[in-house]
Amino acid sequence: MRAGFPSCLANHPCLLGPLWALVASVAFAALAAGAAPGSSEQQPAATTLSEEESSLFALPTTRDHIGRIVVPVTVNGKGPFRFIVDTGATNSTITPELVRSLGLKPSEMPTVLLDGITGSTQVSAVTLDKLQAGNLIEGGLLVPVVWGSVMAGADGIFGAAGLSEKSLSVDFERNRVEISDGVRSTVRSEAFKIHATRVMHGLMVLAIQVGKIHALGVIDTGSERTLGNLALRDALNERRRPGTVAKITSVFGATAQVEPGEIWRAPTIVIDSLRITDVEVVYGDFHVFRVWEMENKPAMIIGMDVLGTVGSLGIDFKNQVIYLTNSTSVGQTFRLPTGVLASPNQVR
Repeated sequence: MRAGFPSCLANHPCLLGPLWALVASVAFAALAAGAAPGSSEQQPAATTLSEEESSLFALPTTRDHIGRIVVPVTVNGKGPFRFIVDTGATNSTITPELVRSLGLKPSEMPTVLLDGITGSTQVSAVTLDKLQAGNLIEGGLLVPVVWGSVMAGADGIFGAAGLSEKSLSVDFERNRVEISDGVRSTVRSEAFKIHATRVMHGLMVLAIQVGKIHALGVIDTGSERTLGNLALRDALNERRRPGTVAKITSVFGATAQVEPGEIWRAPTIVIDSLRITDVEVVYGDFHVFRVWEMENKPAMIIGMDVLGTVGSLGIDFKNQVIYLTNSTSVGQTFRLPTGVLASPNQVR
């Protein structure tokens, strides 16, 4: 996953003596806490996809599937297997079940320091001779071995933030994902275009405004929910809003730590000329904001509860552009049920 310290290059993890520093951005929030990552609950075995399943590249964004993007990935020539696409992470991970299925032997001692949304931990790692997703082929990868409820039955995490020269295109209506050299011209011609900034961790970051507060917005397909840091919550004076009480939830990440979160309905979120309305944001003291050096400035992780409501999503990592298209037909720029992007003239 993404290199965890600012002294590292975007696509290369840092060597810290015997440890590597990596970051996993996968996360989900549960009002009723389920099994925590690393629990003794039975873990699903890694299985290859059928021919029919292999064509279902993007799972529907429903709560049944944690609302995230899953792609078929071949590992060492075997598979394809189900990997969660995580634009908040540069490097990939695999589960212990997939390690056993591939006949690999992980390191006997923890060799990787994994920074997640909610905390950090040391885990073992394996070297993959070849990992292929779409036309992207990587070899000689050292990847952490991670399991948790956050995987939601997937066999691994594909760190898409490391796609410095590639593009990721997701068609939610046709259930297709494409990793290629560029976003298709037909998509570019129909989509709303937003310029982003690619920071040293490989993150695609947008300049956003939440109510009257200027903030940073991280595009993160690995997160089920949109998350805010405490600096953003306090800037919005959420705790001091008279007569209101936050709902409390638990946020799980790729590590064993569970972080409490406060759910508040956000004011209108402005990105360029787009507006995002009626979004419930989970605020908390999330570890990953410290790793990204964003803990002291208002910042937000824009998760799949928002991203998954558009018709299609295109991310051009090389040219630092985000493309969004509407999921409905005539007369609207974007739909406007809860949590969905809308054009300025549709904001209530």
